[in-house]
Amino acid sequence: MAKLFGTDGVRGLANYDLTPELAFGLGRAAGSLLRSPSQRSAMIIGKDSRLSGPMLEGALTAGICSAGVDVHLAGVIPTPAIAYLTKSLGYCAGAVISASHNPAPDNGIKFFNSQGFKLDDGLEEGIEKIISDGLIGLARPTGRELGRCIPLTDARDRYIRYLQSTLGCELQGLKIIVDCANGAASDIAPRLLSGLGAQVISLHDLPDGLNINDNCGSTHPAALQEAVVKYGAPLGLAFDGDADRVIAVDENGQLVDGDKILIICGLALQEKKELGNKIVVTVMSNLGLKQAFEKAGIKVYETSVGDRFVLEKMLETGTVLGGEQSGHIIFSKYATTGDGMLTGLQLLRVLQQSKRKLSELAQQMNTLPQLLLNVKVQNKNGWDNNPEILAAIAAGEQSLAGKGRMFVRASGTEPLIRVMAEGPDSQELERLAGQVAGVIAAELG
Repeated sequence: MAKLFGTDGVRGLANYDLTPELAFGLGRAAGSLLRSPSQRSAMIIGKDSRLSGPMLEGALTAGICSAGVDVHLAGVIPTPAIAYLTKSLGYCAGAVISASHNPAPDNGIKFFNSQGFKLDDGLEEGIEKIISDGLIGLARPTGRELGRCIPLTDARDRYIRYLQSTLGCELQGLKIIVDCANGAASDIAPRLLSGLGAQVISLHDLPDGLNINDNCGSTHPAALQEAVVKYGAPLGLAFDGDADRVIAVDENGQLVDGDKILIICGLALQEKKELGNKIVVTVMSNLGLKQAFEKAGIKVYETSVGDRFVLEKMLETGTVLGGEQSGHIIFSKYATTGDGMLTGLQLLRVLQQSKRKLSELAQQMNTLPQLLLNVKVQNKNGWDNNPEILAAIAAGEQSLAGKGRMFVRASGTEPLIRVMAEGPDSQELERLAGQVAGVIAAELG
């Protein structure tokens, strides 16, 4: 059996790769493995707004209940809300049905343990083994021992109240534009911010099951950039489909990506002596970010791409802040995973308390030109052993030696090879990244 779990759960084309049968098996395996051995257990399930969500939710729920575990349904809700509720309400585990920033036909299933952390490799491998063995040998409870399915009607309200408790300042009258990506943030983000006193103008907040991430949200922020300028707002916030990441826009309509959010929040925490002189970033973070932190006397730990790797390094080093350029930011004081709305609130707190414009705060790092190309491939496995691809990468690295870098990796969730080039000359980056991308397309496309 092919490996099911990638860097962020099980992903695939809904009803083709990620079938109801597979969702049932995942539920039955996870329920059997994660339930408490000494008392009746319950899991919480949330989902984003995709059309396939209810189909997979029904199958996943059936699998969990067949393992004798109750299921509490939180409905359409951000991924980080499930992480928070799993821990705060004492569930044995949580599950989210979402493909994050991917297009609507895709979907995914990921699990959280009882402490709100994504499952470690050992538990994921345990679930995979149970499924590969055909679910043989699992207990089959009957009668009153079967799991029950119960709606958790106040899930969103509980999450909103928690987020509001983390802010620590007023947003009275502040105009904020939010792009909800027609996803899990569509109801919650406007309610959260208006409840704190902000004047909210909301974009892409009418999900129909098919328009999630469709030319909107954190991966397509053009509409938000235009709206911030049009309405004269001091900032805008764009979430992805499951709201575990956020990208900001300053008062001039310029993007403030995850790197800049990290520098803004990181330096503010350092000034208040709450950062601990260390931070975690990924290999995709801009060199300018690392240089700015090092100039401020802050040690920078670097990890592979993926918020699970960021979190692992944060836990290992006792770091309170870490994240990715894509807008996955983890504030370990408040959350166990990336949380777009929590990050947005922490950015707003710095903005309000500093009395500075977002564009000014973003200038605390000098961003080197960085070009990213996504090459669609038939099979991304083994790309790093292909001699033609390796030769092209080596040639690009030699051209940038001492002044920049070339970085190539396979996407953890899509059939893509990502080619990143960074350095002082944009035209040279286009040429070098294009050459590498061309070789990858010829070899694997």
